[in-house]
Amino acid sequence: MDSSTLTFRNGKRVTLVEQGVDEQGAYLVLEHLLPRAERQAGPHWHPVLAEEWTVLRGRVRFRIDGVESFAGEGDSAVAAGGVVHEFWSVTPETVVRHVIRPPLRHWEMFRLWHALDAAGKTTSAGVPRNPLALALLWDYQDGYLAGIPAGAQRVVLGGLARLARRCGYERRWLPDFATDTTGGARAH
Repeated sequence: MDSSTLTFRNGKRVTLVEQGVDEQGAYLVLEHLLPRAERQAGPHWHPVLAEEWTVLRGRVRFRIDGVESFAGEGDSAVAAGGVVHEFWSVTPETVVRHVIRPPLRHWEMFRLWHALDAAGKTTSAGVPRNPLALALLWDYQDGYLAGIPAGAQRVVLGGLARLARRCGYERRWLPDFATDTTGGARAH
């Protein structure tokens, strides 16, 4: 596998397929291999970016804006900016094509998550053990956890993400990625 494929300890693979700009603007295309039937993303939302998933193999359960649906091979689901969404792989070895518009820092988020996972710094559920690493990962995902006020997340997790940068976490886990000159401040 090349450097555009990230393989996590649980067997999950995320591959950077394409990134660019078209008539709809900037985009990022990823492919996810989900080895087990399990929750893939808890309830969250992104103020700006929209996501579209197309199931290439297997079956996925989505909950988007409170509406639950199932998608099989060839089916797609879309979550616009500002809409709470979550999803589960229903069958093992599910493969999903994932389009993110605009991509913001989504690929870097997966790279950071992979670096933490490869170093054994995450739980079996993939959650970073260190609160500073968790906050930095939260900052890179350009979104918010559902059910917790966005302002509180910006204060607590945003503050911890800034501290993580000052402590060198970004340079340690993503050494080849230039640090955001805004100090990690969100544009939303």
